[in-house]
Amino acid sequence: MWVQRGTGKALTTKVIGLIVMTIVAEPTYIRMLGIRIDLAEGITTTNGWTLMYASFATIGFLTFVNTGQAFILNANLGVARDDQGVLSGNLAFWNEIITMALAAPFGVLADKVGRRPLFCFGLIAMALGYALYPLADSITDLTIARSIYAVGTAAAAGMLGTVGADYPREHSRGKLIAWTGVFNSLGVIFTAFVFGRVLLPLFENQYGSQEAGTYTFWLLAIILVLSALILHLGLKGGTPAGRHDQPPLIDLVRAGFRNAKNPRIALAYSSAFVARGDLVIIGVFLTLWGTQAGIERGMEPGQAAREGATIFILAQIFGLFWSPIMGFFIDRVNRVSATIFGSAMASLGYMSMGFIDDPLNRSWLPLFAILGIGQISAFFASQALVGQEAPYKERGAVVGMFSLCGALGILVCTSVGGVLFDDWMKSGPFVFVGFLNLFVLLFAVIVRIKSPGISVT
Repeated sequence: MWVQRGTGKALTTKVIGLIVMTIVAEPTYIRMLGIRIDLAEGITTTNGWTLMYASFATIGFLTFVNTGQAFILNANLGVARDDQGVLSGNLAFWNEIITMALAAPFGVLADKVGRRPLFCFGLIAMALGYALYPLADSITDLTIARSIYAVGTAAAAGMLGTVGADYPREHSRGKLIAWTGVFNSLGVIFTAFVFGRVLLPLFENQYGSQEAGTYTFWLLAIILVLSALILHLGLKGGTPAGRHDQPPLIDLVRAGFRNAKNPRIALAYSSAFVARGDLVIIGVFLTLWGTQAGIERGMEPGQAAREGATIFILAQIFGLFWSPIMGFFIDRVNRVSATIFGSAMASLGYMSMGFIDDPLNRSWLPLFAILGIGQISAFFASQALVGQEAPYKERGAVVGMFSLCGALGILVCTSVGGVLFDDWMKSGPFVFVGFLNLFVLLFAVIVRIKSPGISVT
């Protein structure tokens, strides 16, 4: 049972409170297009809808740093195009170093103080990073702003995964993950379109390139602060385990490693290593690839950034429409089998990028469709698997380790990807991630044979 912190109350008060709650309590489910998602005990409809908004805001606003960064590099700092791949990879590298350092501690802290305060802190730190980003006069300044932003993403993304694992009943886990994924995609598309395609070019035409970046990033920072307030009001307070039912702190610290003895959790960690990197690779290098292609065609930085954002949006749209199908599939099959399918689709989508010579050529649209579907499939499958297998008292710690593995994967993928992007071919980062997905696919097949776990039907 989900327990909020506070002093104990008299028995009579508890009984009266229980009666009142029974009368006025909200239904413990939410409906999406007629699909019912049952929520865990103690989770209200308001909590569920707040999670959907959190999914929209967190991932959408989180990914814009990569979309907007291509604009900042060209318009504010004038970085040579031949150096932008390595620089983008380096910035993402330091982002993930910080995430790696904080993911597990934030997960442990979530099991002690609750998810809500850490979630709100994360959004506010992201807002500060965004506010500082366009003020950077050098790569050092940009790195400092990205580091502050990274502290926020470590907290916010980690808590989004933890809350998403807390809220559903097991038979609705796939559906909830799918619909949070829909809101993820809607947030990414909304942010990339409104801020990348509309506001940046609009502000650039009216005020100039540098001012355009400043106004766009600052507006996003304000929305993040308001979003933190919404989450504070709407998310469940406290922790799933009560004060007296919580494991000791040292046990929580060890829990992430100890639970890896479960082969399915080990598979989830491995899948996170690749699947978390998938979205960042698309955000960083697909946008940068499209932006550079636009500049090579003679476009202004704002227009080129808009074209780069467009192909990123297209991939996300395909993932958006695929999300409910993948969620339905996850709730109908063994979740290791879902991981096999997700890894296979991701490998196919990423490797297909190797055939593309001009990302702005719309004839390659079917391959971007496969990319979007593959990325979302692998991500959902890994989330469902870790959510199913993580013990509820240690869920924050396990999801923290899951996030740590994802951060390590992003670090490797962006570092290697930046070199491949500049020195081999623009699709190099995608081909590399495609091969990594093949290794996860192999591991998943072995786990499915030797330790398949339960099947939810």
